[in-house]
Amino acid sequence: MAIKKGDRLPSVKLNRMGADGPEAVESGDLFKGKKAVVFAVPGAFTPTCSARHLPGFVQHADAIKAKGVDLVACLSVNDVFVMDAWGKASNTGDKVEMLADGNGAFAHAVDLEMDGSGFGLGTRSQRYAMIVEDGVVKELFVEEPGAFEVSSAEHVLKAL
Repeated sequence: MAIKKGDRLPSVKLNRMGADGPEAVESGDLFKGKKAVVFAVPGAFTPTCSARHLPGFVQHADAIKAKGVDLVACLSVNDVFVMDAWGKASNTGDKVEMLADGNGAFAHAVDLEMDGSGFGLGTRSQRYAMIVEDGVVKELFVEEPGAFEVSSAEHVLKAL
């Protein structure tokens, strides 16, 4: 059953690029004691993700953080090197934390996987956004297949 409002996020190993290279971080530790906006995309460098989803959060990161959000994080079933390159290509700077869910463990744990094998992508994450406080889901916005509406930065900003 998919994660829902009121549920605690599972603690799963994710990866991010640190100053000295890839570093592992437990999702439970990352979100503990913080208010966070997490959004997930089916794939780095894919059309909607690169043209609209990530850029919206980069553009609105300051406004989101002004609402008391400590962390804006992008999750994708890609490796840490791809997520780092995508963040650099998208000028995320320190506005959006780029998190690699390389094996899809987080997507699986929250039961928000999708089958992208028809496009040669394999198992990926569905497109969604959530507002998390101290590891608990306060709001969850899961897109219908092929849609991009409720997980946008603009929609999340209105919900904060």
